[in-house]
Amino acid sequence: MAFVITSPCIDEKAADCVETCPVDCIHEGEDQYYIDPDTCIDCGACEAVCPVSAIFQEDFVPDDEKSFIAKNREFFQK
Repeated sequence: MAFVITSPCIDEKAADCVETCPVDCIHEGEDQYYIDPDTCIDCGACEAVCPVSAIFQEDFVPDDEKSFIAKNREFFQK
């Protein structure tokens, strides 16, 4: 998984990341957006435009936000 959307995105539905993604890998969930790890091309376009700084490369997700890595994976296993 290249990028993960974390807690600042909860209830923030600006969707700048969705509009910027060149491969349409960002999907809207009930409370936030999620990045499809099988579609993401690791370009970083979404990270640069996120108005709440919620998007991180998986290896750089802050320790207190690590639970969002699993939350993202679970969203796409449904």
